[in-house]
Amino acid sequence: MTSPSRPAIGLVIVGDEILSGKRADKHLPRLIELLTERGLELGWAEYVGDKPERITDTLRRAFASGDIVFSCGGIGATPDDHTRQCAARALGVELELHPGAERLIRERMQDVAREQGVPYEPDRPDNIHRLNMGVFPKGATLIPNPYNKIPGFTVGTVHFVPGFPVMAWPMMQDVLDTSYAHLFRRGAYIERSVIVFGSMEATLTPLMEQVEREHPHVKVFSLPSVDHPTYGRHIDLGVKGEPAHVDLAYRTLLEGLGLLKVRLGPELVRP
Repeated sequence: MTSPSRPAIGLVIVGDEILSGKRADKHLPRLIELLTERGLELGWAEYVGDKPERITDTLRRAFASGDIVFSCGGIGATPDDHTRQCAARALGVELELHPGAERLIRERMQDVAREQGVPYEPDRPDNIHRLNMGVFPKGATLIPNPYNKIPGFTVGTVHFVPGFPVMAWPMMQDVLDTSYAHLFRRGAYIERSVIVFGSMEATLTPLMEQVEREHPHVKVFSLPSVDHPTYGRHIDLGVKGEPAHVDLAYRTLLEGLGLLKVRLGPELVRP
């Protein structure tokens, strides 16, 4: 659960291609997987197109939130890439060529020249333009990119990575493992629930509120389904949090369901 010592984790996906349906977002399910493996959970996600004003507003809220935020997409150097500029605008700082990013980008250009069997020409216009990929808000630090060396960047607790999954996913994993390992709760976060038949969420709501009131360290969830292939129409009702708190809260939940005389199905436990 989120607490003053455990900030929420958010995700921003930038790109018209996602909103238009030309490409399907794969970052959301992958980040959820990365977090779940570490006993963490995603608190929120937001999609935004390539309009600079909207990106700036979204990033301004992300910086102000104090949350751990991953922003995917728009950090390239083509005309439709605005994230770097919008991040600087949201922070009220200037953009500058990061010396470490410049070194890595030049290394990448030399690698490509060698692969192609042509001389490296650092002053060629297209190579000069590529350095724009290392122009970040002043004060930014780098996120290593193991795929092609072109780095992402971090300001505060907001982390900017490319839109390409092959680059973004290992970069997000690296940020989690190097900067937030102290937040991990591997094996110390579970969900316990029971399948409830023949009831409505409105009927169960007072019990859910009671459980959260009596057990403030857990979160109650209710997942209704009308056409489940195994259980048909039902509600998956449960609690999630640290095991010791979950066990007590779940006992309260089952006692309350007993008083409501509803028909129960299988009990489920998820890590």
